[in-house]
Amino acid sequence: MKLSPHWLRDFVDFKVDYRRLADELTLAGIAVESISGEGDNTVFEMEITTNRPDAMNHYGVAREISALYDLQLRPIEPKLPVPQGKSDVTIEIREPELCPRFTAQEIRGAAVKASPSKIASRLALLDQRPISNAVDATNYVLWESGKPTHVFDLDLLEGRKLVIRKARVGETLKTLDGIDRKLTTEDLVVADAKKPVGLAGVMGGYDTMITDKTRNILIESAWWDPVTVRRMSKRHGIHTDASHRFERGADFASTVPSTNRVAELILNSGGGELIGGVIDVIARTLDLAPIELDRREVKRILGEELSDLEISRILTRLGFVLMAGHENAYLVQIPSWRLDVEREIDLIEEIARLHGYDKFANTLPAYSGEVVEQPHAVKDTKLRTSLLALGYHETISLTFISKEDARRFSPAAAVELANPISDEASVMRTSMLPGMLNMLAYNLNRGTEDVRLFEAGNVFEAVGDKTVELKRLCIGATGSAVQGSVHQPARPLSFFNVKGDVEDLLAPFASWTLYCDAEAADYYHPGRSARVVMDGATVAQFGQLHPDMAAARKIRQDVFAGEIFLDRLYQHDLRQVRYEALPRFPAVERDFSFVFDDTVVFEAIRQSVLGLGIPELRSFVPMEIFRGDKVGAGKYSILLRAKFQSGERTLREDEVAQWSGQISKALEGLGGVQRA
Repeated sequence: MKLSPHWLRDFVDFKVDYRRLADELTLAGIAVESISGEGDNTVFEMEITTNRPDAMNHYGVAREISALYDLQLRPIEPKLPVPQGKSDVTIEIREPELCPRFTAQEIRGAAVKASPSKIASRLALLDQRPISNAVDATNYVLWESGKPTHVFDLDLLEGRKLVIRKARVGETLKTLDGIDRKLTTEDLVVADAKKPVGLAGVMGGYDTMITDKTRNILIESAWWDPVTVRRMSKRHGIHTDASHRFERGADFASTVPSTNRVAELILNSGGGELIGGVIDVIARTLDLAPIELDRREVKRILGEELSDLEISRILTRLGFVLMAGHENAYLVQIPSWRLDVEREIDLIEEIARLHGYDKFANTLPAYSGEVVEQPHAVKDTKLRTSLLALGYHETISLTFISKEDARRFSPAAAVELANPISDEASVMRTSMLPGMLNMLAYNLNRGTEDVRLFEAGNVFEAVGDKTVELKRLCIGATGSAVQGSVHQPARPLSFFNVKGDVEDLLAPFASWTLYCDAEAADYYHPGRSARVVMDGATVAQFGQLHPDMAAARKIRQDVFAGEIFLDRLYQHDLRQVRYEALPRFPAVERDFSFVFDDTVVFEAIRQSVLGLGIPELRSFVPMEIFRGDKVGAGKYSILLRAKFQSGERTLREDEVAQWSGQISKALEGLGGVQRA
């Protein structure tokens, strides 16, 4: 959003230069991102947060400057001639919950022509194209005071009336951008006696717009329900300066002043007569309840006692009204343009930012009591430090995903948002994989080919009428496992690299049984994915992303990802570190070469051998795997190594031979054939 600091001087006489003004506004929370131009043509590029529509205009920023420098704020006071006669225009509000107030003013005999140079140049400075004096008057008021208004050609309104109602089945509206839009019964429209003439709070209609032939004008200013405007804007794919403000909450009390200001600008530039007084229809009132502000709470939160004079000065300059409360408190009346202020802490924030965050001394807050450690903090730290040591970088993604991703990556019911920002972020995430894949793709698309990321957070599931939050850890990796150099060739990441990382993460947790199987979700590559089961519960699944999934997301190299279900994993304690002396007696190793069917996995082999219960068996690992014509189709040859050792004595040859025979018999029981 662009604003002119020269325009700000219409309302407040600040003495600082524009660069210092930009810096101090930014420190106060009204961010100036950049400055362009010189002198009177200087432009601030502003970044106003979505909760502050009151500051998305010159008068709103001038109010901030008034409080920042303790300067008088000049009011906007339209000077209008005495109205002539009485207007016969009627206003009917049929949806008071969605439009509690609608204001109109009639002008007759005005000339539609080019705007005065001052108005045209100011609008052009903000990249607003001048159109005509009547239309430019509404744009000027929008950027001056922040209130969207609209002007109709009164002679094109059937029945000289406006009706605020829901659209009817089959109705259409050609909007000002020349597009015919099919309306639904969910749309709120401004209509004349026969047809819709505007999409409420979003865009006016083409058939009643101001042209060079217009002589009689009807100005309108209203308050629209933010949620309704947001849904219509999204449904029709229209985002306008008006909808941007209405969907964030407009000023209920500004409809009459904004109508009068537009009328003043049109009369000054195009002449004409003001007909009748303002038509102001209020279907229901919006009252903001006063908030109690305790002086002691101000000191507790800010760590410093501010004077009553300073508190009163800041809040009064911002438009708040202070009334007497109990002994240590004010009762603060909230101005109509500050819908974001709802609690006492909001008032304290206003005081802090306008007093100046840099003016508070660096002190620690007062504290009494005991430190309460967050549940699982030690386990969180253990996983995080392990991942950082493995070369992963921590990231944060949106907690919103699309409905399609929610269905694709989780069987759980998704929690839908009442007012989503887009279809791609319409539900709370049921899995962390969509966000992780988006971040991996973002890096790959920008030329970063070696990426390792992790994110810890919550997923959300709808269970009946409740929402359940479950803790998850997600990892993602792509690129090289070993960087190429003069000493060794590059080696890409494989399933086994990621498997090793997952095993490193799970190793610190105590368990009776821990194994992997191939029962991973179908969005992983079959044969290159696994599920990890700890004491009978699935605690993780990981693997290479399925090629079809990678193609759908336009990922052009192998990507590996996985989720660890922390709510299940954290049911296990961390292993206690115990000292164990190095063995004094030598170990004995024996190798076993067997041929198995491809259907026999190593986990079955391992469990079969461990099931023999040989206390002196220290390890049993595969050393080599071979497939080929000499072995036969559908089979593989594997070399297995067993290590025996006692901590009390040297093992005898006959003992080792006996144990080796037991192992061979167990392997033959799995269908293995010992090779000569």
